[in-house]
Amino acid sequence: MDKSYLMAPGPVTVDPEVLAEMSRPVIHHRSPEFSAILTEVREGLKYLYQTRNDVLILASSGTGGMEASVVNLLSPGDKAIVVRGGKFGERWSELCNAYKVEAINLEVTWGEAVDPQEVKKALDDNPDVKAVFVQAHETSTGVKHPVRELGIMLKERPNTVLVVDAISALGVYELKTDDWGLDVVVTGSQKALSLPPGLAFVSVSEKAWKFAQEARLPRYYFDFLRERKAIARQTTAFTPAVSLIIGLREVLNKIIKTGLPALYAHHRRLSEATKAGITAMGLELFSKAPSESVTAVKAPEGIDAQDVVKLLREEYGITIAGGQAQARGKIFRISHMGYLDEWDMLIALAALERVLNRLGYPVEPGKGVAAAEAYLVQN
Repeated sequence: MDKSYLMAPGPVTVDPEVLAEMSRPVIHHRSPEFSAILTEVREGLKYLYQTRNDVLILASSGTGGMEASVVNLLSPGDKAIVVRGGKFGERWSELCNAYKVEAINLEVTWGEAVDPQEVKKALDDNPDVKAVFVQAHETSTGVKHPVRELGIMLKERPNTVLVVDAISALGVYELKTDDWGLDVVVTGSQKALSLPPGLAFVSVSEKAWKFAQEARLPRYYFDFLRERKAIARQTTAFTPAVSLIIGLREVLNKIIKTGLPALYAHHRRLSEATKAGITAMGLELFSKAPSESVTAVKAPEGIDAQDVVKLLREEYGITIAGGQAQARGKIFRISHMGYLDEWDMLIALAALERVLNRLGYPVEPGKGVAAAEAYLVQN
């Protein structure tokens, strides 16, 4: 039987034990049984987010959480600073434009992280800005942005909130929502939480709740205030994704049992081992501020990265991701999220060596695998 390996940055491979939990008979979302599950899940999300505040659960992809953050915090004509260093930074601008929010775009070279001083300058030049939108991890480029520094900066500005897309960051490396002053943090089920797509999560600080009280953008389904009232009744405003939330309970129980430090260390090992293997093959990392979520790699001269993606999928059953927009054909991306271990990464590197040789880029068989294995043994 042919095996397949899902190593794209979402959706990701799901733990069989979690899949088994989700296969149980569906229960009613207004029952006491489900209310108890929902309460348990919300406490687990607070642990994951490292927050004292409630985390809202929405039946949508992560983009729904992004849109909800725009419409619940702002009003028509408000200004927002948007960090644009990749496809998902651009999505913040697109959402602002859709709702008549003036986006002040900070263009960042793809593959580089934003300089906090550039954000400070934009804030100083635009003192009436209501929000700063940024990615913790720009999935399209493999870049980790300095959200801790931005959070500390925004703590001193009571009239501006920091909104962080942590869709492929939360649960991979440390993000201290409260301590760092991250006012709104969005994530999704299909990344580090190792669930199927369909859930978005949004934490909202007390500072951000004041913005929600005053926001005048249109909304109905994505209404933070409506969801907050539902939380007080141990329910949700609308029909939730019941089976996904039951699976989430299993995921969060495993995370709590493992502990956040061990969870972060796991992703760091997979990431560093993969990057060691990539470098040993003579390839170049695309990101100058690499994340533990995804390894983004420049395709060798004369090779289309999409061909690397295609051959890995068709010949070896390994699904990775190519570049998006201006990076299409130039980079490929290997995820470290989901139900993966070190052996999965070694298999992917071995297959990559074969694919590169077939495409005309010479790699000594086993060179990348050996470098990754050496890192794993030493760490």
